Amino acid sequence: MSRKSFLLLPLLLALSIPARAADIAGKWTASFDTQIGVQNYTYTFKVDGAKLTGTAESQFGKTEITEGTVKGDEISFVESVNYEGNALKIEYKGKISGDEIKFTRNVADMVTEEIVAKRVK
Repeated sequence: MSRKSFLLLPLLLALSIPARAADIAGKWTASFDTQIGVQNYTYTFKVDGAKLTGTAESQFGKTEITEGTVKGDEISFVESVNYEGNALKIEYKGKISGDEIKFTRNVADMVTEEIVAKRVK
């Protein structure tokens, strides 16, 4: 093995290891101001490989999380809610950093909100 090949081997091995999903299983809370007032959420996440499931609960009720994925430190999922008789799809995309997740939340392709969820300890 040449010296050049020997130096490249650790790099190739590091690149071949898949990114581990961040440990986000458990409860997280967020409180944020919206067009309809302050919303207080509790998210309960369950992770199986790259698949994310769980619930999102607010003063408006509790819903199942769908279309959830975790890839490295990135998370995404959908919350479908019924607000005053209207079905709304809320899409979340976020980045995990320790005990915090910074989300961009898109409500029915009409409103985008930035929120921060914190791990419940």
